[in-house]
Amino acid sequence: MDRSGVVQATLEPEHECRAAVQGTVLVGESNESRIIGLVECSNEFAIFMYTHRRMAIIADDVSLEKIVPISEDFIIEEVIQNMHTIGSDTTVKITSNDVDQVLELPFGSQSRIFLQELHKACGEVHKQAAPGGFSLQFQWLAKYQQKKNSQLHRCQGEEYPNDTASSLSCAEEEMASKIGGDSDLLASQLDDQEQVCQKESDDDVESTPEKQPNDLEEFSEASTSTVSQSPAMGPEMTNDVVRDKNVMVTNTGHILGIPQFGLRDNLIKVELLKQEGKYTYIHNYRIFAGTYNVNGKSPLQDLKPWLSYDIEPPDVYCIGFQEIDLSKEAFLFNDSPKQEEWFRAVSVSLHPTTKYAKIKLVRLVGMMLILYVRQELAEYVTEVEVETVGTGIMGRMGNKGGVSIRFMFHSTSMCIVSSHLAAHTEECERRNQDYKEICTRMRFLQTNLPLSSLTIMKHDIVLWVGDLNYRICHPEAETIKKLIAAKDYQNLIKYDQLSKHKKSMMIFRGFEEGALNFQPTYKYDIGTDNWDTSEKCRVPAWCDRILWKGNHVKQLDYRSHMALRISDHKPVSALFQVGIKVINQDLYKKTYENIVRTLDRMENDSIPSVSLSKTEFYFENVKFMQLHVQTLIIANTGLVPCQFEFITKLNEPSYCKPWFSATPNKGILIEGDRIEIELEVYVNKTTALSLNMGTDQIEDILVLHLIRGKDYFLAISGNYLPSCFGSSLHTLCCLREPMRDVPPKRIQELERKAKENKYGDCLSNEVQLDIPKEIWTMVNYLHRNAALQGDLFQQPGLKSEFEEIRDCLDTGIPDFIPGSNHSICEALLLFLDALPEPVITYNLYIKCLESANSLTQIEQVVLMLPQCHRNVFNCLMAFLRELLKHASSNNLDVCTLASIFAALLLRPPPTLVGQYEPVVNKKAAQLFISQLLTLQDG
Repeated sequence: MDRSGVVQATLEPEHECRAAVQGTVLVGESNESRIIGLVECSNEFAIFMYTHRRMAIIADDVSLEKIVPISEDFIIEEVIQNMHTIGSDTTVKITSNDVDQVLELPFGSQSRIFLQELHKACGEVHKQAAPGGFSLQFQWLAKYQQKKNSQLHRCQGEEYPNDTASSLSCAEEEMASKIGGDSDLLASQLDDQEQVCQKESDDDVESTPEKQPNDLEEFSEASTSTVSQSPAMGPEMTNDVVRDKNVMVTNTGHILGIPQFGLRDNLIKVELLKQEGKYTYIHNYRIFAGTYNVNGKSPLQDLKPWLSYDIEPPDVYCIGFQEIDLSKEAFLFNDSPKQEEWFRAVSVSLHPTTKYAKIKLVRLVGMMLILYVRQELAEYVTEVEVETVGTGIMGRMGNKGGVSIRFMFHSTSMCIVSSHLAAHTEECERRNQDYKEICTRMRFLQTNLPLSSLTIMKHDIVLWVGDLNYRICHPEAETIKKLIAAKDYQNLIKYDQLSKHKKSMMIFRGFEEGALNFQPTYKYDIGTDNWDTSEKCRVPAWCDRILWKGNHVKQLDYRSHMALRISDHKPVSALFQVGIKVINQDLYKKTYENIVRTLDRMENDSIPSVSLSKTEFYFENVKFMQLHVQTLIIANTGLVPCQFEFITKLNEPSYCKPWFSATPNKGILIEGDRIEIELEVYVNKTTALSLNMGTDQIEDILVLHLIRGKDYFLAISGNYLPSCFGSSLHTLCCLREPMRDVPPKRIQELERKAKENKYGDCLSNEVQLDIPKEIWTMVNYLHRNAALQGDLFQQPGLKSEFEEIRDCLDTGIPDFIPGSNHSICEALLLFLDALPEPVITYNLYIKCLESANSLTQIEQVVLMLPQCHRNVFNCLMAFLRELLKHASSNNLDVCTLASIFAALLLRPPPTLVGQYEPVVNKKAAQLFISQLLTLQDG
């Protein structure tokens, strides 16, 4: 996962994070997780190391620990292990003056990018150190050093090994620090659960022993082995999982010295891909794909009836889980001890006649995906990357969404997706939206070619497993059960939502699914094969599915496994025969040499040139959080290949303004080829205020540069429709008419006054509403209609309904608020999140944290808020207390509401980022809100 965003959020505006990665550092005798960023200021560079909480997403989640300036004596070198394994971590040592640090970086593209940028930075530093160059001062680091020292002083006497070990309130109480890195291809040591030294990375959260082995662990039922541990690791553990350990030597373990490929190298790669039919052949492999929604239960049954179902062992296992943990800790903090339980259970249940190596494990809350291959095939698995997408409330929570592993198997690119989509029969449109969001947002960063990030559909083969939650849409459960009893699946499938929507090309376009010749896998009474006998008496459904896309794929079997009764779902599996492209090395060498000779003849024959479909783009009526896309077509009209890139203009931080992006923003075109570039305009909470104030407009000039060619200029323009989303409370309280009816100059004037007097009670000469009519409209509607709604503020709404709600609030049309209760809840959260000054103003943030233990002090701080902010805060607290009176119906509790609303109402000021303890302050903020939620009204 790219960590440059969270590092950048801690920096001054004029300083840039060139690259960042999450790795491990040696602290004492243990490895601890750190986020490591390469920061630049005026051609000076430094490495910033941060401690961090488990899910480091925003600046609040990290704390600056160490700064290492990159001076002339800075040295980075790879620590060469005796043997390397595909997918193993890379260990590097950095030395400089008083610094001697060993870093362990996880296998993957982010580490490659970080090391490439670090080498470039070292090169630039040595150029400056040459005679006639500039001397390095590093004066800009003094401010960060001062912040770091003041933070350490405040924390003196408290021990936070990774900013996560403190005692936390409510849902955070159980969260403990699991610190460390990831060794992708190594099977996890099946050690005792109570380890003192544990490691974690966001790509692959798994428990490992204190030492980091570079080996493959082989799984077999046939014999037992004893894993010895140090005294700190607890007693020795005997198990029948780890049979023995052999190191597989490969020549692809090193990533430190990978250079940035030039145009010629990239052209060779492109041509090799185009001509791969000349040097590859198809070899068939057996792939097992499985999915199981375990309903938060532990693996109390043997999984062999599911995972070792076939006589002949598979070559590859792709195993997806949903709901491995339903606890609040897992939902809010992605922390779960059940990951290890299920990993162990799977590992001992793989086919007993074959040894397997774990390639990768990825988890997001309750969703988990594990990839194994036969031990002897592991060396042919390369370019392993993982990604996760949460589609829960506000697009952040990971209780729903997808996890994915992509990799190259020989010369075939594969992507495995495991997803858990929205529940309930009536939420079919929401499921469709979840699927589309996963497809859009799941992107794997690639560095071997300067193209855009890789999406799911850009792989040769895609396997999609999971609890897709599509139901059998029929009102009578008994009618459906009779069809099932008669095994009349052909008639039953007519009511299946997934089949209907797939047939209409709304979702899973191009995917195939085998015949459903097994009974529905949901919902059963746990521990039995009996259909649901609860009060809800769910209609049986094929919720758990496996689909595929790609050539040379033949499904051999598709089945459910009734013998497993752990959950209210039954596991499903599919066995595939997949044709994989394997390289013939002799033919590859011949093809490569021919390509090189051809390029030699072409070189310097002419300069590159392209034609553009158009150079002016107008985006009409841009709205808040609504994507607008236009297409630019670039065609290579020259006689030689060309490499293009949108380049940064003078004195600007990026090639475009923050509300714009081009995908891809660089690439290569062979002569005669063309490419479509998606030009996107998207206004969010960070850019809305400047557009409302008139300090920015939908206007920009892009510079498209050809390597060894000329520059082309693209004009971007458009108009933004002002929105209450992203506007200040002061401004909204001064507007009685809808936002769209207000002249832009009036909005700009109000926002300017609000910025100048943001902590005052009112704007001069302005008659204010008590609270913004938009907040009143949403809160009043929810109070009247949603108090009894289940999973309020926890289940996301529909994007299309949010757009309707936004337009209604901005225009006053219609005069009633549209959308479902969940969509209106999400709109309210997005509204609060987009406020440029939060409800509890930035100047009172520290006072709020200091007063969190005293209700009297809390009430005094609330009285210090500007009038409109105080009115909004009191209104929201009263509304939330009213919801808690119906907790038995809406499934809300003080802990959940405090976790959600503390992050929105009580945000740390940007000027304090990096100067305080994020976990402790998060705890205090939640306590502050909790105190008020437990008050009695009046």
